[in-house]
Amino acid sequence: MADAKAERIPGFATLSIHAGAKPDPTTGARATPIYQTTSYVFEDVDHAAALFGLQTFGNIYTRIGNPTCAVLEERVAALEGGTAGLAVASGHAAQVIVMHTLMRPGDEFIASTKLYGGSINQFNHAFKNFGWNVKWADPDDMPSFERALSDKTKAIFIESIANPGGIITDIEAVANIARKAGVPLIVDNTLATPYLCKPIDYGADIIVHSLTKFLGGHGNSIGGLIVDGGTFNWSRDKKYPMLCDPRPEYHGIVLHETFGNFAFAIACRVLGLRDLGPALSPFNAFLILTGIETLPLRMQHHSDNAVAVAEWLSKHPKIAWVSCPGLKSDKYYKLAQKYVPKGIGAVFTFGLKGGYDAGVKVVSNAKLFSHLANIGDTRSLIIHPASTTHRQLSDAQKVEAGAGPDVVRLSVGLEDVADIIADLDQALETA
Repeated sequence: MADAKAERIPGFATLSIHAGAKPDPTTGARATPIYQTTSYVFEDVDHAAALFGLQTFGNIYTRIGNPTCAVLEERVAALEGGTAGLAVASGHAAQVIVMHTLMRPGDEFIASTKLYGGSINQFNHAFKNFGWNVKWADPDDMPSFERALSDKTKAIFIESIANPGGIITDIEAVANIARKAGVPLIVDNTLATPYLCKPIDYGADIIVHSLTKFLGGHGNSIGGLIVDGGTFNWSRDKKYPMLCDPRPEYHGIVLHETFGNFAFAIACRVLGLRDLGPALSPFNAFLILTGIETLPLRMQHHSDNAVAVAEWLSKHPKIAWVSCPGLKSDKYYKLAQKYVPKGIGAVFTFGLKGGYDAGVKVVSNAKLFSHLANIGDTRSLIIHPASTTHRQLSDAQKVEAGAGPDVVRLSVGLEDVADIIADLDQALETA
């Protein structure tokens, strides 16, 4: 009986509060301290040499690692069911570090067309400066992923719940395509969080998060995180030299041979974060850790409120359509039952019969809702993507990304749902 108790795996809420953390050994502080320091004293010359040579783990410089950030990394990795994590300055920084580890100039990756507009812009434009080329595939047309494959393909990138439309991606189907092609599947799990969906369970190899959104949850800190699923064999086809070739920076160490199923997270840290430098502030890490402690409570309430609001909107005479996979009439309802059975999160879109002008009026006249470019806050948020977050895209790209001229995106908060609906009602009266 004692052995059975010792092997007990903590539940999600317990991990949200305790994973990675313990009382501070010096002061006994129960909350994880903010280690606001640039660097760390070495025990002696040999200790310093071992740290710099990757022969032992420890702290060198906060650009590479920090004890507050380390608790955050371990907590999110535990919640996702991964082997290790790496915290960085933003979700965009996480994507850069991941691709820097996987890609060489001239390489390609496949990305879902159903993505956050900022990611579409990053992939189409900024990544070209590195010589990384994106090919697009439609998750509603699964064979399009196979058609986009080539001998230059190094990864496939999708969102579990797509921003802004709340569209559910068939993770397992894409994972099967990635596995047959011998490339890793990267899943942005920002909108779902591991409370609603664990993509690693469906074949994902790498998870990225904007910590800015639901994991932090309070709209006060920007951050990003990479989770190594520990599921990919980086040495099999010798496609990934950062992981399977001797690294001259570390006296010929082969990272996959040395670090096994958390080698990708190590590579992102010691070859990406070390040299590119988008480190997360320890203070931001502290605030995000505090937010994660209430993650399961918040995500359930977000989801329940969102479905109630979507149901109300679907009956409103000024609404042309509602895209919310929590509605039984939605085309993604069945996928939602498979991948996010506890709830669909806070984010969904709807279309106004009055088109672009009506959308601008609604967001301008909302009072309880905040009109701003973020999601995942405790507060209800509203935006008209075509005039803001997806403005840089062509009209065709906007429609394909679920951000057409009539679209309004909601991130439903934690207020009383009756108050949320009342605010939308009065805003719609002006449209």
